[in-house]
Amino acid sequence: MEINRNTILSKAYELGNKYEKTCTGCAQTTVAAIFEALNIWNEDVFKAASGLADGLGLTGDGSCGALVGASMVISYLFGRGKEDFSDMYKPLKSYGLVKQLHDEYIEKYASCRCFDVQNSLMGRTYNLWNEDEKEEAFNSRMVHYCSDIVGKVAQMATRIILDNGFIPK
Repeated sequence: MEINRNTILSKAYELGNKYEKTCTGCAQTTVAAIFEALNIWNEDVFKAASGLADGLGLTGDGSCGALVGASMVISYLFGRGKEDFSDMYKPLKSYGLVKQLHDEYIEKYASCRCFDVQNSLMGRTYNLWNEDEKEEAFNSRMVHYCSDIVGKVAQMATRIILDNGFIPK
């Protein structure tokens, strides 16, 4: 299993990095990378991640989209379903696993707020709703930094998922 596990973890990083460079949309690219590394797919979860890029709706003011997308996959696999909606204890496993991902992310990047991470890694933030700043962001190394984050977060989440008993198809 160890070689397979390492292959899956490498694939999660590589796909996340590649998808963010070629498709953008950090929440969706993270979801796609994790799903494909685990050989699963859910179009509804993938589509639901669409508006969550760059700190929610390209604002930079919310949590990193990669972190949010990865949390969505963990919740999809370990979360509470409609049949258990009234059981307030049912989602505790997903809460704990998402907290683990959050804590690892904070240890690595010091904040989960998109603008804070951008500023820390790139020395500035970009307003992607401003055409000049968007062009500057794409001409800078923003895609490089964000692609690496997506890859690393996809890999972190995939490791947490595997460590908690998920067996890929």
